[in-house]
Amino acid sequence: MTSKNFKPAGKASGFAQPIVLCLLLAAVTLAVYWPVTRCEFLNYDDPEYFASNPHVLAGLTPGNAIWAFTTGQTGNWHPLTWLSLMLDVNLFGQGPAGPHITNLLFHLANTVLVFLLLRRLTRTTWRSAFVAALFALHPLHVESVAWISERKDVLSMFFGLLALWAYVGFAQGIENREQGGKTANSQHPTSNAQRCYWSAFFFFALGLMSKPMLVTLPFLMLLLDWWPLKRFTIYDLRFTALRLVWEKIPFFLLSAISCVVTFIAQQKGGAVVTLVKISLAQRVENTFVAYARYLAKTFWPSPLANPYPYPDHWDGLLIIYAVALIVGLCAVAGLQARRFPFAATGWFWFVGTLVPVIGLVQVGNQSMADRYTYLPLIGIFMIAAWGLAAMCASWRLPKPVAGILAVVLLTACGLRTRDQIGYWQDSGTLCRHALAVTENNFVACNNLGTWLSKNGEVTRAMDWFRQSLQIRPDNPDALYNLGNAFAKLGNWDEAIGNYRCALQAAPDQADILNNLGFALATKKQFAEAIACFEAVLKLNPDYADAHNNLATVLFIQKRFDEAVRHFREALRITPGNPQIYSNLGDALVKQGQTNEAVRCYQEALRLKPGDPQIKTKLQALGAPISN
Repeated sequence: MTSKNFKPAGKASGFAQPIVLCLLLAAVTLAVYWPVTRCEFLNYDDPEYFASNPHVLAGLTPGNAIWAFTTGQTGNWHPLTWLSLMLDVNLFGQGPAGPHITNLLFHLANTVLVFLLLRRLTRTTWRSAFVAALFALHPLHVESVAWISERKDVLSMFFGLLALWAYVGFAQGIENREQGGKTANSQHPTSNAQRCYWSAFFFFALGLMSKPMLVTLPFLMLLLDWWPLKRFTIYDLRFTALRLVWEKIPFFLLSAISCVVTFIAQQKGGAVVTLVKISLAQRVENTFVAYARYLAKTFWPSPLANPYPYPDHWDGLLIIYAVALIVGLCAVAGLQARRFPFAATGWFWFVGTLVPVIGLVQVGNQSMADRYTYLPLIGIFMIAAWGLAAMCASWRLPKPVAGILAVVLLTACGLRTRDQIGYWQDSGTLCRHALAVTENNFVACNNLGTWLSKNGEVTRAMDWFRQSLQIRPDNPDALYNLGNAFAKLGNWDEAIGNYRCALQAAPDQADILNNLGFALATKKQFAEAIACFEAVLKLNPDYADAHNNLATVLFIQKRFDEAVRHFREALRITPGNPQIYSNLGDALVKQGQTNEAVRCYQEALRLKPGDPQIKTKLQALGAPISN
């Protein structure tokens, strides 16, 4: 291998050209994606990640930062994702616009990084820009940008691209050292390479702390070693392969640790589906079908939905076709690796980076998801860019022909992406679209019912919950939400019955236990209600609503000392809740601590100005009313 692989970009590229292209990529992406800034919270994961998460809504504080690094909420360990969402609250407030803007900004940054990384790797400008533009505008990436809960996607990609950038610096430093040269800034090549190596490791760690799907990054580094870095020696392939793997041992170890931590977090969170529910044979079948469907939606991105339900079975002919397609393409890419190295790198980039989410370890109910393509599709885009260039050269087509084809393709992608963004404006629109383009989508039925119930259409919501249960009778979410609907209508017996059925399908679910406890307390079944709240707090000691509900029942039973303790715990977790301040004030009055009770009532009135009940309580204690 010679240093010609790393020669500087020619004068034709210039210094201004990549800057102009970066600005153009950012401007076009911003124009296409701007409507996401007006999207609402979704009732699918957004409450847990942002809208109803007390730690996130309290903003970035030392206590919440500790929580971010110690929690396994949502079945994942991704502390940097939590920290970024908390920072959104500090910067933009608690509304949906702020996190949507941040997601978009990360997508813009990732688009520019894709362009700069590929340009640095391949010393080609226009092909790299084409890949970056496809990455920016492809409709399959709307889910990662328009969904607040997918902050982990755009954030992990940002750190992953920085890690690859640093890795390229390391590879160039190694090449320069082997040839006895100096780096461009006259630093010693060995020290510069080491600095780049550990920078790549650092960014890789940050990426894993954003989303563990990035565990495949060491594999990507090996692919880049093949092409375009060309670090493999063809005539001594076994030796160079072992050497290149050996230098990445720290990265593979970090990936292994991340896999173990993620599996434990997902198991504890109940996200991992057992082989009893989905057999190994079903998972293998779905793996090949999912790969084929991802490819199909890459080239014809319609219809797109969230979620894609897991079917009871796939058609036998479809499975045969999918297996033949994927195995055949892997064989072709491998056999033609020397002739078309970009195709081998691109194809195995796509196949390899999908492995963690392809469903062999099934997490959730989806058979596939658009968001999983955010990193993998770069490989297909690389094949498209270099393949188009090779085709034009082979057919001796004028260069403007390739440019025209690229512009037409990118325009089509941009228009389709803009259309797809429209479905993400609110939960109702997204769920209705999913129901229109998929079959037996019990998750979308349940989510649509939740959205209708939130908007006051409880009776219509119950119809959708029942429809979800017709498709999947043991769906705990639909049973739980149907119980909530009965509770809103004041039918506590039916609510309790549905909560109990939900717990049979999903034992130890804190939300279900909490609402069951509330319903039992309403029916004055206090002993069982207390047992439910205590079970919630055993599962999640920071469940503020359960502390408040338990304290309320203890207050009714005149156990004021215990009630005060739980009201204080609830306020520690949600310090801005006026109702809990008022409740604590009531308990303190019963203990004879009137001065502290007055302070609680006054704080409650500050948080909720003009509340007549709080004013009445202050008047009863002869305390001044400030507003």
